Order: sequence, then structure tokens, then C-alpha cells
Amino acid sequence: MVNGFACKNPSLVQADDFYFDGLRVKGNTSNAVGSKVSLVTMEQVPGLNTLGISMARVDYEPWGLNPPHVQARATEHFTVLEGTIEVGFVTSNPENRFITKVLHKGDAFVFPFRLVHFQRNIGNMNVLAISTLSSQNPGIVTIANAIFGSKPDISIDILAGPARKAYQPRLTPRASQNKGLQFYFFSYIRVVFFFLSFKQRF
Repeated sequence: MVNGFACKNPSLVQADDFYFDGLRVKGNTSNAVGSKVSLVTMEQVPGLNTLGISMARVDYEPWGLNPPHVQARATEHFTVLEGTIEVGFVTSNPENRFITKVLHKGDAFVFPFRLVHFQRNIGNMNVLAISTLSSQNPGIVTIANAIFGSKPDISIDILAGPARKAYQPRLTPRASQNKGLQFYFFSYIRVVFFFLSFKQRF
């Protein structure tokens, strides 16, 4: 066993252990975010085990979004095969710089290890891209799913706390005392983000 997967006897290895034909098929983008990531790891290609790489086909409908996410164990090299797409990532604390670029067919962009990043189709045509990842098991975490789709739920007081503190000085005394109104406001924001992002799957 290596990385939780059984190692095949070398004498039994076949070409199919290093082969996958699924990337020729367009992903199903009929979901809330209008994109589909078709990931190829050692689960699909056993020969990838211990090699430290994987890849994905990413399809986008017009204005489709691959929501903010991270690869917990990989840097991503992203190449546009068809279309025009906006990409970006945010650097780590305390700077939190937003770095963004519009990519066209043939362009490539790198998302550094563990930084929050996204891609969005900004045209009226479908976009196709290929991602290569520096891990055979990159560990993808969609931010909104992790925060708003956790099981069990994260307390609304924890999720709303920083925003409440940031906006508290701007509230009138009457609004500051209206805790019920604040609760429903932050609950509404939570529900909106949950339903926009929860259906995205990798």
C-alpha cells in the first residue's frame, strides 16, 4: 500500500493502468455555477500513484464559474484550450492581494499551492481548459461548500461574527439593538452563498 492505494505487481501492469479516455467527453455544466471539473487522479489512472501529478478537464458555460477554492496539496497549472476566461487568486495574510488576469486561447496561468483561486467565463461561448496539478491527490476544497455546507453546520454566530464586528460602527443605535434583524440578514447571506455554490462537484 502506498498513499492508501494498493501497488500492483509490476509483472501484471498493462497499458490501461496508464490510460484514461474520459477527458474527450464534455463535462455536464448544467448546474448552479455553470462549470464542471473532470478530475483525473490515481483513482482513474492507477499508474499515477507515487508520481505526484494529476490533471483535470474544466468546462464552462457562458459566464460559468469555478467558484473560489483551494488545492490543499497541489500547485495548479491552468491552460485555456478554447475561449476567454478571467482567473484570479488571493495571496496569504496579511496582504491578501487579489491578483487577476484575463486569459485567451493558448494562454496559461499558475495558481500557487494552497491559495484561494477561481476561474470565470466572461464570454458568450463555451470555454475549455486543462489543469495539471502537482499531486496525485490534490485535495480540492470549495470555500463556500466547506463553510456553508459543513456537516454539522458551523454556528451562524461564528460565520457572522467578523462581519458584525466590521459593520457595527455604521449601524444606528436602534439597528445595533435589533439582534433579530441582524440574525436574519446574515442567515440570508449564508443561504444565498450555499445555494450558489453547493452543487459544484469535483
